[in-house]
Amino acid sequence: MVENEFPEHRHPEEAEAADRITEEAAAERVAESAPEVPVAAESPEPETETVTPEETGATEKAAEKAAEKAAEKAAELHDRWLRAVAELDNLRKRTVRDVARQRLDERARVAAEWLPIVDNLELALKHADAGAEAVVEGVRAVRDQAVALLTRLGFPRIDDLGARFDPARHEAVSTAEDPEAEPGTVVAVVRPGYGDGPDQLRPASVVVSTKAED
Repeated sequence: MVENEFPEHRHPEEAEAADRITEEAAAERVAESAPEVPVAAESPEPETETVTPEETGATEKAAEKAAEKAAEKAAELHDRWLRAVAELDNLRKRTVRDVARQRLDERARVAAEWLPIVDNLELALKHADAGAEAVVEGVRAVRDQAVALLTRLGFPRIDDLGARFDPARHEAVSTAEDPEAEPGTVVAVVRPGYGDGPDQLRPASVVVSTKAED
């Protein structure tokens, strides 16, 4: 049987079969040319761990032991804290006693330094009948002794007569015109000062010169 070269003159069944073969061939070519898509592997389901009663009991015992150790450590720290507080309180009390004792010792030492001066004043009073000049000499000697004592204690006498006025060392109680002194000069000491700088007991009370009016 000779195949009909003209499709329009083919039998309908033959034409349908030929079209179906053509579509299957085209589908096979498309499938061959398409890239292969990997199939995702199914993730395994998580396994459920089974905890035995023995394991549960061991965990509880470990937790109880850890709690006991923590309680012992807390008790130890509390005891050490109480001891530290007690020692600190004892140190504070001991320091207060030591400071009070040092102050008392220092006061006693200074007072003992003044005893010879008091003795000399009493001697001067006993010899007051000897004459005014003798009394004056005795009082002057006692005064010099007291000034020397203050110097040994770290508070030297400050007169600064003729020095420039210094508000850190002097206290101006008045002013006076003095043609022979430059303005701002100490021309008289009303009351001497003792000590200098941070160890100053008191400043010197002085009279300061001013510029003479024409």
